[in-house]
Amino acid sequence: MALDGARSPHAARIALWAIPVPDLGGVARHVLDVAAVGLPGWRLVVLCPEGPLAGKLQEAGAAVVTGPFGPAAGFIASVKTLRKNIGALRPSVVHAHLAYADVVAAVATIGTGARYVTTEHGIAGDDAVYHGSAWKSRLMAAVHALRLRRASAVIAVAEATKWAMVHKWKPRQAVTVIPNGVDADEVTARIRTAAPVSGTGGASRGGPRILSLARLSAEKRIPELLEAFARLRLTHPEAILTVAGDGPDRGALEAQARTLGLADSVAFPGFVDAGAAMSEADVVVQLSVWENCSYTLLDAVAAGLGVVATPVGGNPEILPERCLVEAEDAHAVASAIAAQLASDERPGSSWISRAEMARKTAGVYEERP
Repeated sequence: MALDGARSPHAARIALWAIPVPDLGGVARHVLDVAAVGLPGWRLVVLCPEGPLAGKLQEAGAAVVTGPFGPAAGFIASVKTLRKNIGALRPSVVHAHLAYADVVAAVATIGTGARYVTTEHGIAGDDAVYHGSAWKSRLMAAVHALRLRRASAVIAVAEATKWAMVHKWKPRQAVTVIPNGVDADEVTARIRTAAPVSGTGGASRGGPRILSLARLSAEKRIPELLEAFARLRLTHPEAILTVAGDGPDRGALEAQARTLGLADSVAFPGFVDAGAAMSEADVVVQLSVWENCSYTLLDAVAAGLGVVATPVGGNPEILPERCLVEAEDAHAVASAIAAQLASDERPGSSWISRAEMARKTAGVYEERP
């Protein structure tokens, strides 16, 4: 579907956000948060495939157009869909999020008069995190360097993200850092009203409750968490661990839990509502190889939970040093979790709000290259 392209001379300028995925993940959260607070001086319209994100936007009363767009649709179809909507809506800015949409937008905006803006959410310091081989890393670096030549403005969600972009892609533009915004009141209300999580295997037993919210894949280092949790159980025998999420390593992780004698204290409930999971947690642990600006960590901090994470990417921009630990040191991870359980001091920190995030984004649109 496409919105009516006719606009009055006094209508707000349109920022068309190009989102190539239909599902609810970190970037979808970013989109929904900006849609909730609005872009000052701009009308936000989101282009995305049919799916849960489009449904959530429609429920919120946001302007959304859907069509064949993203990896499932293919590159040519995605370019055609974006160009069709540029022609219909006449946006001043096309703002792409995620690599696929970035490449499509760099091509689709040619000759349209719309400025191409990009936000980088997912670059890693180590190329192996997202690209399995050296040749693929080199190829993607060349593609990103090329499409950035078309961008009129470049945004990163963390200083670490900016560093990785400059180091790998060498953009000619200055990179503006605008972290993901959170509102503590909104986060705590969402967690407080969330329905209980089913399948958590004893979350109501009363012992310390540890939570992982991550894709079950190698870069999230869940095996190291299980090793650390086995050590934690030596001093906290009533502790339970919920490993929420799904992914290719789920079977191997369940087998590891059994081998470690943790079958009765570790639950694998699959995908769960993040707010609901946090409502049943005391400490959130995230031992990823890399993170940019993790909503999981931001929400945990906003909710006043204990947090333990690796000192990678944007994590040190969110958390104090006492919460940061190397994943390979199971004893140190277990000790950090125990310290969070024992302390009333939580890693709270000042952070930009959703409205401030949106205001800064709109400010970038006003800048001329």
